[in-house]
Amino acid sequence: MMAKIQITGTVKLVTGMHIGGNGASAAIGAVDSPVIKDVLSGLPIIPGSSLKGKMRSLLARQYNTSVVEHEADHDRICRLFGSANNGKKTSISRIIVSDMIMSNAKQFEEKEISKTEIKFENSISRQTAVAIPRQVERVIRGAEFPLDIIYNVEKETELSEDMEMLKEGMKLLTYDYIGGSGSRGYGKIVFENLSFDVVIGNVEETLLEAVKKLFNAYV
Repeated sequence: MMAKIQITGTVKLVTGMHIGGNGASAAIGAVDSPVIKDVLSGLPIIPGSSLKGKMRSLLARQYNTSVVEHEADHDRICRLFGSANNGKKTSISRIIVSDMIMSNAKQFEEKEISKTEIKFENSISRQTAVAIPRQVERVIRGAEFPLDIIYNVEKETELSEDMEMLKEGMKLLTYDYIGGSGSRGYGKIVFENLSFDVVIGNVEETLLEAVKKLFNAYV
């Protein structure tokens, strides 16, 4: 069968987030570590690869029995996220995670609040006690990004298991962080207002309702 379920919602920052952009050509006195931004709008983004990769990494720590490469992940992880070679066959990712461009920038602009902030940090040498300052750009807390995930339904019999795995990845992420410097408090997020719509093909209504019930805490 061929069917696609679109999962939409909001990723909201609870704390400032830093997903690094290219600061290689920054001028003297500029921010040492800028955040990645959309080229056309100049707005901060969360790359789909960052969200998908972090969920997979957390699930690997949860389900794998040892530290392994991606192709040796637990079978259910490979089935959902894909694998070039899992020892059996190549599997294509069942989820497509789009890049997310900040959606509520206008709210901050109306209050004359910048969409990003500069956080000054120091690393201190234990040998010399000399502080090495640096400037890190962060997207400010309260920023919102439109979540857009396409799930390719290949077997209805595996839909529930795949959705359970996706929900577990999202739950793990809300108790972890996305981007850099999470141990310093950066990158805490929440998922809000999730919606599930069959956009291609057909999915049995009872199965779709079971998925919605599974994600009830986020809807």
